[in-house]
Amino acid sequence: QVQLVESGGGSVQAGGSLRLSCAASGRTFSSLAMGWFRQTPGKEREFVALISSSGGSTSYADSVKGRFTISRDNAKNTVYLQMNSLKPEDTAVYRCAVRRNFQYDSWGQGTQVTVSS
Repeated sequence: QVQLVESGGGSVQAGGSLRLSCAASGRTFSSLAMGWFRQTPGKEREFVALISSSGGSTSYADSVKGRFTISRDNAKNTVYLQMNSLKPEDTAVYRCAVRRNFQYDSWGQGTQVTVSS
């Protein structure tokens, strides 16, 4: 079972940047695709970005395309989410997850991102 721990959240002003990290336990990390999601109270969880096991393929939600970059370091068992040009609507709890068999599991506890205008 993979365990995930997110970090790097915080409070920034609009236009600022943050880099989130998701550290994974276990020896299988390099074989797993990883995703980032976000959620705000009263709204459904929203897909943000996905990266393949090798890091060679990525995909993004339209709402973050061109502003966010997902990457990974398999030697460090860590996936990152670089967030630039942040907007107030990016405020949410961000969580990472393992993508397996077209589903997501092993969710982390999340890290809060707050963007003020």
